[in-house]
Amino acid sequence: MSTPLPEHPAGEAESHVLLLAEESDAALSPTAEGPEPTPGLDGTPVRWYDANRTESYTRIVPFQEVHDTSVEFFYKPITLSVLGVAMAILAYVATTQDVLEEGRDKRSVGAWAAIAGFLLFGIIQFRDGPFVRPHPVFWRLVLGVNLLYELALVFLLFQDLNSARAMMKYLDPNLGKPLPEKSYAENCDFTPQNVWNAVDIFCLAHAIGWFGKALILRDYWFCWILSIAFELAEYSLQHQLANFAECWWDHWVLDVLICNWLGTYLGMKTCQYFEVKKYQWRGFRQIRGVRGKTRRVISQFSPADWTTFKWEGTADFTHYVAVVLLLAGFLAAELNPFYLKTLLWMEPEHPFVTARLAGIFLCALPAVREYYQYVGDPRRAVRMGQHIWLLLATICTELLAITKWSKGQFPVPLPQRVKVAWAVGGALLVLYPTVRFGVPGIRKYLRRRSRKAKVR
Repeated sequence: MSTPLPEHPAGEAESHVLLLAEESDAALSPTAEGPEPTPGLDGTPVRWYDANRTESYTRIVPFQEVHDTSVEFFYKPITLSVLGVAMAILAYVATTQDVLEEGRDKRSVGAWAAIAGFLLFGIIQFRDGPFVRPHPVFWRLVLGVNLLYELALVFLLFQDLNSARAMMKYLDPNLGKPLPEKSYAENCDFTPQNVWNAVDIFCLAHAIGWFGKALILRDYWFCWILSIAFELAEYSLQHQLANFAECWWDHWVLDVLICNWLGTYLGMKTCQYFEVKKYQWRGFRQIRGVRGKTRRVISQFSPADWTTFKWEGTADFTHYVAVVLLLAGFLAAELNPFYLKTLLWMEPEHPFVTARLAGIFLCALPAVREYYQYVGDPRRAVRMGQHIWLLLATICTELLAITKWSKGQFPVPLPQRVKVAWAVGGALLVLYPTVRFGVPGIRKYLRRRSRKAKVR
């Protein structure tokens, strides 16, 4: 015979289960009355240079540990096959006369072959970034192009302005001619006719540009602050660049309220679509029908997942500094092409200018994603990612070249009102974190000191 189990009333059984749950929760979480955990090891803070770089917790965890298995063929390692095909193409181009006859100048072909070889190495051997769509190879190619551009800037940095202008003629013989600067502040009457006359292809470029910035920053407030800051920068630099001189309604109505807002709105709506989208990836073979397979091919050019950015610039001092530095970097990246095209005598619609803007956009997409994780999750990314590191180097090198080549090119001194405005802006940037973070920190420190004095 089996021994019957003791019977308990329903109320006692429920109370017994609740008691066990409370005991397990208490074992997993510290009690409110217990001492707070001390930081570091045995109360001693661990500094960054004390970390053991051979341990797993000090390494960068890859963004994507699992590849997209829905198209497995494109993720198989074929590095040796690519090397064989590349060597065959190189041998054919370099040793036959079908492409270029012997005796002709082959320097340009050799330069393009060297660039292609460098990019081929990059797409095979560079580390993966935060994005895997349409394929990690694409973002490695973007990184390689950014590195080539940075190397070209470093080379030009050691040349004087006239030599740099002469070298640009090797890339495009039509360059090397001085260009007049156009001013947009000749007739500033706020009339429908003047506003309509000010609408040109650059208005569409404004909207497209801010659509891209919204995809990069993924934050309404950040985009608005950056939009206003750029217009203020144009005000303060119009004594150097004539095309920065615009009517007030061109600055604040046509640019900020219409073009920039429209691009930002559409960009943020796109971000919201990607946020709520349900990501379910099936293998290409498992999808039935031509329509389903076509839709899957098109979706390969959409993100594999989507991260919402919450910059929280007022949360603590670290996030405040991170947001200010990102804002300064974006402003520099926006202003640099205006100075470069002026100093190197390039039209605003020149393909080099357009290629630079498109390239910086593609580089900024993974770079800002890496920067966001570096700031928001330092335990997972203990060092800055490759995309953001290289993009920062590129922007700083552009600034160095502009500073070097600008000597004697802009004789008009900085107006006094601009100096006062910059001084006030800098003071506010320092005053806010002092009041927001510094004063409460000092108060906490004094309270802690007073408590220790009372205990003694």
